[in-house]
Amino acid sequence: MTANGWLQIFLLLLVTFALAKPAGLFMARVFAREKTWLDPLLRPCERVLYKLTGVDEKREMRWTEYAIAMLLFSGVSMTLLYVIERVQQHLPWNPEKLVGVPTDLAFNTAASFTTNTNWQAYTPEVTMTYFTQMAGLAYHNFTSAAVGIAMAVAIIRGIARREQETIGNFWVDLTRTILWVLLPVCLVVAMIFVSQGMIQNLRPYAKTQLVDAQTVTTTGTDGKTTTQVVNEQKIPQGPVASQEAIKIFGTNGGGFFYANSAHPYENPTPLTNFLQLVLIFAIPSGLTYTLGRMTGSQRHGWAVWGAMAVLFLAGVVSVYSAEARGNLLLHGVDQRASGAQSGGNMEGKEVRFGIANTALYATVTTDASCGAVNGMHDSFTPLGGMIPLINIMLGEVVFGGVGSGLYGMIVFVILSVFIAGLMVGRTPEYLGKKIEAYDVKMAMLSVLIFPLVILTFTAISVVAKSFGTPSISNPGPHGLSQILYAYTSATGNNGSAFGGLNGNTLWYNTTIGFATLFGRFFAVIPILAIAGSLAKKKYVPESAGTFPVTTPLFTVLLVSVVLIVSALTFFPALSLGPILEHLMMHAGKVF
Repeated sequence: MTANGWLQIFLLLLVTFALAKPAGLFMARVFAREKTWLDPLLRPCERVLYKLTGVDEKREMRWTEYAIAMLLFSGVSMTLLYVIERVQQHLPWNPEKLVGVPTDLAFNTAASFTTNTNWQAYTPEVTMTYFTQMAGLAYHNFTSAAVGIAMAVAIIRGIARREQETIGNFWVDLTRTILWVLLPVCLVVAMIFVSQGMIQNLRPYAKTQLVDAQTVTTTGTDGKTTTQVVNEQKIPQGPVASQEAIKIFGTNGGGFFYANSAHPYENPTPLTNFLQLVLIFAIPSGLTYTLGRMTGSQRHGWAVWGAMAVLFLAGVVSVYSAEARGNLLLHGVDQRASGAQSGGNMEGKEVRFGIANTALYATVTTDASCGAVNGMHDSFTPLGGMIPLINIMLGEVVFGGVGSGLYGMIVFVILSVFIAGLMVGRTPEYLGKKIEAYDVKMAMLSVLIFPLVILTFTAISVVAKSFGTPSISNPGPHGLSQILYAYTSATGNNGSAFGGLNGNTLWYNTTIGFATLFGRFFAVIPILAIAGSLAKKKYVPESAGTFPVTTPLFTVLLVSVVLIVSALTFFPALSLGPILEHLMMHAGKVF
């Protein structure tokens, strides 16, 4: 560990803190329909869109209407992407003559991008055409992010309103998110990325002659060996900068290239690397200020931000420490006591970024359900790889995805307030609203769907010798981690891959696709029900017995509840995976 590494970590946290207020204040004005400096340009565009689509912007929805509108929009969008993938060979902008995407992979990708997961079981360079990347994947990067933000704003309204039946209009929230929040920033960021060397074109793949020809020998399924001399390399091109901007800002994570943000065309300089980290946290951090602003309790917003920051720091310190120490076995068993790998664990890391930036990126991207990576998690040390896994298992609430992080954290806020109420023997209250049995039931329903999906699919996969375990690259506890991470990432709508698992099979494409859908929609519908319930409640003035949700004590309680719920649920699985692997590393055993 170095001083420079720690400086970069705390600089990111400082910038994130500094952006929280301006970003949150702007979003609060946008969704409260207050005047902004973008209104003269965007308001006419908004009116035209409402006229074309028949949306009455003044009509508000009950939570059930809001949920149905969201589900219908997501369903139609998913179907559209599936069709584009299947017939892409007949569509324009296909200079490499790529064929249609297979059925199970097309379903997996459509479900993944619709849910803001962006899990990629394919190699983009040889699978997706430019048209599919832009009209299909990039479109979903905008809309899935906008849906998440709309859900967060809806529950904030539910907390803020008193004795009302409605929580806003989904179509208006979706439109204003895209026009006011996502598009302006992405336009500017894309140009900055291009200035740093990120490519943006529609050219055919470039061909270059190798300095040294390579002889490649392959063995077919029939046992015959084929030898081929390779003296030419294809260098993929494409509209990368435009997709990269929304991939990062919308916490989507789906890379234009298979190497994702480790690829020099997707992440060419230290500046783009740091800017990507800032953009990943910008909206989730800002929404905590929006929460405080719209509910009239700014200190509560900062208390939630503080809980997220504590969890973030705990994670990044753990990953950085583990990777800086390195793998003990590389020095031999007899040298374990004297220290670890000299220079730390650089396997799977870009030398341009090193250990500190890779550990920071891995923590940020799994904190924020982004899924972008600049290093391979499969190559991390056991404990270094465990922290990104735990970050997702916490429910993606450490800043979290755009919108989903906040509404996920509000579920834990409700549970924290409920527990505090039990301890003092009175009805729990949250910002002037009584938390009753219905609210707690909905909160628990949202929390329980997460481990149910992850552990069920993981359990089936690890005992299925015909379709589950053949996809892993390592036996033993590391193989379990690969499968566990895949379903955790999918259900948590993160999309990052641990690596080493062949997910492009009928079983994994299908089950991971369903996991993304369950993790998104089965979790958010109970949260919308909470928003509807809170909006109807009367305001209850604070009293001496009210547990304050604006203090450091509340932040500590909130962090504790997040950790305890996750630890009790997933600790057995973690014990059999990364923890066991770590202990075996100390014992000098490998698989």
